[in-house]
Amino acid sequence: MSVEYVIDGSRITSLEDLYDEITRVLVPHHFWGRNLDALNDILRGGFGTPDEGFTIRWSHSAVSRAALGYPATVKKLEHMLERCHPANRESVRQRLATARDGIGPTLFDWIVEIIQIHYPGGSEAEDNVLLILD
Repeated sequence: MSVEYVIDGSRITSLEDLYDEITRVLVPHHFWGRNLDALNDILRGGFGTPDEGFTIRWSHSAVSRAALGYPATVKKLEHMLERCHPANRESVRQRLATARDGIGPTLFDWIVEIIQIHYPGGSEAEDNVLLILD
């Protein structure tokens, strides 16, 4: 049976809170970049999580889903638009416009998708990371 880490979604009211919770639960003794790319790296291993894989149980995930919904997604995309390469600006603008309309994936959805890449059946399934949303 794999090791289970419980992320407390009631503690997550922003993306920064998610990073704090990831630090507290998954990588308490490691420095990481505190961004979505670095989260993906953590899921690949090498930060103290078991090499054979693990389970992330996201308790109170509905609280996180609400906190990381469209307003947080708009904020993140606005930040991305300010810093992205000029060749990517139109794509980010389009994503921002749809998020402002309450359409498409939210920040919560992005995070779940990042984790699911490491699921059995995902493009990095060898990492054997299972996500349970409670």
